[in-house]
Amino acid sequence: MIKKMLLTVLCTVSFSAIQAQPESTVTSSEPSFYEQIPGVSNIIQFAKKHLHTRYRSGGTSPKGFDCSGFTRFCFSKFGINLPHSSAAQGNVGHAIDAAEAQPGDLIFFKGHSAGGSRIGHVGMITEVIGDKIKFIHSAWNGGIRYDYLHADYYQRRFVGVRRVAALLADKQS
Repeated sequence: MIKKMLLTVLCTVSFSAIQAQPESTVTSSEPSFYEQIPGVSNIIQFAKKHLHTRYRSGGTSPKGFDCSGFTRFCFSKFGINLPHSSAAQGNVGHAIDAAEAQPGDLIFFKGHSAGGSRIGHVGMITEVIGDKIKFIHSAWNGGIRYDYLHADYYQRRFVGVRRVAALLADKQS
């Protein structure tokens, strides 16, 4: 119990310090990911509208979301149908190295046990600044919120990143 309380305080302090930094995206001379697939920005903006919506096991609507219900709901508004299971969503699109992650990619984590190997949680990457990956997800202890991959809790449970936004590009063609 004390470990959970300390972890919550530590994540909150880390999140507050990082949150104070202005939002920006990776800059380069190449067209941004948003320019390559314009609908990605729309999906992320839509997801942000649901910040602070409560967590609800099996939830698939603004009355309450579980993690995969949230990503499924957001992508479905833009014509991409995802399964309602984080493990099943882990088979959609194609795998991307974390160093190549972009906004709109799905990010996957192990379930409650860091020692397991099964996908048990999913979020959507909203921002990449250097090696810092920010994602939005539905967490049982806070509903729809932002977190960062570099937080120890998520680092220990990180499984991988999958690009599903390319399916959006196919729909726009």
